[in-house]
Amino acid sequence: MAEATSDIRFDVVHQHIGVITLDRPDARNALTFGMYAELERLVRDAPSRDVRCLVITGTDPAFCSGDDVRQVMGGGEADRVPVTRDRTPRLTPAADALLHTDLPVIAAVNGAAVGWGMELALMADIRVVSEKAKFGELFVLRGLVSDVAGLGRLAQLVGRERAAELLFTGEVIDAETAREIGLVSRVVAHDRLLPTALELAGRIAANPPLAIQRLKAGLRNTLDPDWRELGAWVSSTLGELFATDDHREGVRAFLEKRPPRFTGQ
Repeated sequence: MAEATSDIRFDVVHQHIGVITLDRPDARNALTFGMYAELERLVRDAPSRDVRCLVITGTDPAFCSGDDVRQVMGGGEADRVPVTRDRTPRLTPAADALLHTDLPVIAAVNGAAVGWGMELALMADIRVVSEKAKFGELFVLRGLVSDVAGLGRLAQLVGRERAAELLFTGEVIDAETAREIGLVSRVVAHDRLLPTALELAGRIAANPPLAIQRLKAGLRNTLDPDWRELGAWVSSTLGELFATDDHREGVRAFLEKRPPRFTGQ
């Protein structure tokens, strides 16, 4: 069974596995508002489709390059500040769905996972990555803070000091470095990525569903912060930062392919 919008595909494959594929390759799978809404819907609806494990991946050449800079970040224009400032601060709905689902989630990272693409990978329980994968928390380069996973999951995986370095610099690291620091569980040949992720998903989906759901809930209760409280802080903070000159300069510099000139305003 397959379902598709113009930018996201959903397939239920053998052994109760749901595969969500970000499918906007010309934009390196950059997320639009519509894709965020569709991602949330697919994750929330997956249990009703007899899915027991989710795999999230992207159409080559990227996993996800984060937000569509022109749509979601307003292209750096002062009169196009995102609607974050005008609503009650809250956890991003797609993040809410991913972080509170009781289904195991595997990120099959086939290329660049940067910005919210790295957040998406961090929201998975397990990351299986291609040798071509790259990771970067680029938010600081746009004058912004990361979403909740960069704050609530990254340090758990790589330690506070390495997490701080990644968050504060916006450094992009390759797949082997990600494995060495504990960000990902395994690196495989590019053509073996999806088969490896599906084999692992099949092993998980073959186990008793109720026990798997309770184990995931137990991990969340033991290790995770209050995602909705943290999400409200992130949303409120982004509302302030989106209005800064430094944010607009970061976006314009990216679009104009030049180094940014930040002023602290």
